[in-house]
Amino acid sequence: MTREILKGIYQIHVPLPGNPLKYLNSYLIKGNDRSLLIDTGFNWPECKEAQLKAMDELGMDWAQIDFFITHAHGDHVGLVNELADKDARVYCSEIDAQIVQMFIHSRYWELSDMFFKQHGYPVEKLTRKHDDIEGYISGGGNIQFTPVKEGDTLRVGNYRLYCIETPGHSPGHMCLYEPDKKLIFSGDHILDGITSNITAWGGSYDCLGLYLKSLEKIDALDIKLVLPAHRKLISDYHQRIAELVTHHEERLQEILDILHGGFMSAYQVASRMHWDLTYDSWEEFPDFQRWFATGEAIAHLEHLAERGKVKRVQQEELMLYELA
Repeated sequence: MTREILKGIYQIHVPLPGNPLKYLNSYLIKGNDRSLLIDTGFNWPECKEAQLKAMDELGMDWAQIDFFITHAHGDHVGLVNELADKDARVYCSEIDAQIVQMFIHSRYWELSDMFFKQHGYPVEKLTRKHDDIEGYISGGGNIQFTPVKEGDTLRVGNYRLYCIETPGHSPGHMCLYEPDKKLIFSGDHILDGITSNITAWGGSYDCLGLYLKSLEKIDALDIKLVLPAHRKLISDYHQRIAELVTHHEERLQEILDILHGGFMSAYQVASRMHWDLTYDSWEEFPDFQRWFATGEAIAHLEHLAERGKVKRVQQEELMLYELA
């Protein structure tokens, strides 16, 4: 489904079959000489068919389309290598562009597995393979990105779009803000009805702390309409941001309550947290759901450690947490 949101801005529903997100909101901004497509969908036939159909309906020439990738996840960048003409510009933050290019290397996933194993995740239960990434992101190492940073401006048709760095959901997540029309393309930074997965990315990132600061940054802007990458458009963004902040504060308190039972790994904490999923027990969660849940638990535990509420306890090769 394709519909015109504002003059020259089209929302394209890109199906994500079998994925709880259901579909991606991709956006096309029509320009005079060049147009801009924001996010693409996975490297899946269903996603590609939706994009090809939408551009055909809109009478677009792929040779005149540039791309803006809000962040590194496959449902946003997966089709760029399939769709981009040889002269197309593919805008993305430098750090997330580097992450996409690292995704294709098995060493990246080996280090990721080591990190999760350190936090108690039974890595031997992972069913994904390191070489499966091509099924989500086509030719990640071949994409020639044009890096953009905070304050850079893209002019497309009658729109003047400012790049706003909003790290948290990914280290280099970026939104596009149009101050004259008071609208923002929020990627996965602000979503309605669901919350962005704030997970650990390894290293020294306080991902949740970065995310909360990024919410404050967006809350300070003058916005009439939020165009997110999933679910419905958002008009009352102040209320939605307040709801997101409350959600994470409740999550943090839940974890503190769990740690009253003694020191635990992030995997153990995740197994005791409440998740809005239709499974009767933690053991019934699919591997990828336990993996995401553990990553989110790590992010919240690390934020609590940064705030001095919990302490890290290194026990041989295992990282544990206890109340401070």
